[in-house]
Amino acid sequence: MAEGRFVVEGPQAVREALPTLLELYVTDPKHPLAQRARELGVVVVHVEPTVLAAMAQTVTPQGLLGVAPLLDTRLEQAVMPGSRLLTVLHGVSDPGNAGTVIRTADAAGADAVVLTAGSVDPHNGKCVRASAGSLWHLPVVAGADVDELLALLRRTPVQVFATSGSGVDDLEDLADSGTLAAPTAWVLGNEGAGLPDEVLAAADRVVRIPLRGRAESLNLATAAAVALYASARAQRS
Repeated sequence: MAEGRFVVEGPQAVREALPTLLELYVTDPKHPLAQRARELGVVVVHVEPTVLAAMAQTVTPQGLLGVAPLLDTRLEQAVMPGSRLLTVLHGVSDPGNAGTVIRTADAAGADAVVLTAGSVDPHNGKCVRASAGSLWHLPVVAGADVDELLALLRRTPVQVFATSGSGVDDLEDLADSGTLAAPTAWVLGNEGAGLPDEVLAAADRVVRIPLRGRAESLNLATAAAVALYASARAQRS
């Protein structure tokens, strides 16, 4: 990443990143994605499986490894007037969770995903793999300043909902009241510590997802899916 590039591994991620790739390393030069890459002007390099394995971050790179330029989406390009559904990850450290949330936000039709400073880098190999290509489907901002972000959300404008197991507002009550139909930014925090007090205080609402059984809490990516799809359904209705 020091050279402004990062590694993209596996067929799904490579397929989605193909138009942006700088280089593609393959063990099978006749692979359909290698053929398509050549058509797009991507430099395709045939390497032995042992060489690709040494280059890869996974145990099984599946014969394809791309090199792409770093994501360069600026905050003001992702959070714009007209945005209806935004996802913010603040202090999220697990790359697998972050990648899954990016994939979920894409599936739910979110306008963008913003990772604040202190969150995992979305170029992390595990995050890239967990996103399953969604990194190239919607704007993803890395390293955003949280104060700048909150100020921009106010100007957009969208309602800012922070998630917390001890939140005052119940997600289902908000859905029933029609509140979720308005443009919304969902802010999710660290897997263990949650969101800091200053971010909770800055939110319009602090929302809890009801737990029917005996589970203490939801996984971050699962909580994101529940909240985003609740908003997506309300906005469509």
